[in-house]
Amino acid sequence: MIIVGLTGSVGTGKSTVTNFFRELGAYIIDWDELARKAIRPHSKAWKEIVEYFGNDYLNEDLTVNRQKLAEMVFSDKEKVARLNQIVHPEVFKEDERITNEIKRLDPDALIIKDIPLLFELTRPIFVDKIIVVSASEQTQLRRLEEKGMSRRDAQNRIKSQLPLEEKIKSADFTINNDGPLEETKRQVEEIHTLLRKEVQCGK
Repeated sequence: MIIVGLTGSVGTGKSTVTNFFRELGAYIIDWDELARKAIRPHSKAWKEIVEYFGNDYLNEDLTVNRQKLAEMVFSDKEKVARLNQIVHPEVFKEDERITNEIKRLDPDALIIKDIPLLFELTRPIFVDKIIVVSASEQTQLRRLEEKGMSRRDAQNRIKSQLPLEEKIKSADFTINNDGPLEETKRQVEEIHTLLRKEVQCGK
């Protein structure tokens, strides 16, 4: 089994890359999805968010308005840190549970963990390899604006994360996602082939 941490920055297109790996048969653990589940109404993390940030960030159905909360916290490092302190422990627990279940069912698994803040985590997580999805800042801003985010908010989101250049220095593989989808897919297929070979060699 090989565990790969896949990361990048906002707007680099990690979801596109993750979907290509899924199509090739890799197991995907999406930390953004785990975070959504962790803050479902009346959960432990949800209660802590309401206590610290207030009710203004809840929708009518009591779910957390993640976009509204993000717009507020990402310009304040202290609030980002507090939000991570609330959510990350729950995500870690669920990640460990899913990883152990995959290992039990498929000892030869290739697991891709899509972790947006892999390098920013205050608590280390074990991965065998790291893939960084990169794109130019111009591309990042364009993609975020196409999703309805203002340029100012998009710039704040990018600046709140460790620079891509620093992440690339620690990467085992880098996928450039500035070009056409066919080129991104080619890079994914190449890396997938190498990782599957490592799984077989480790048997």
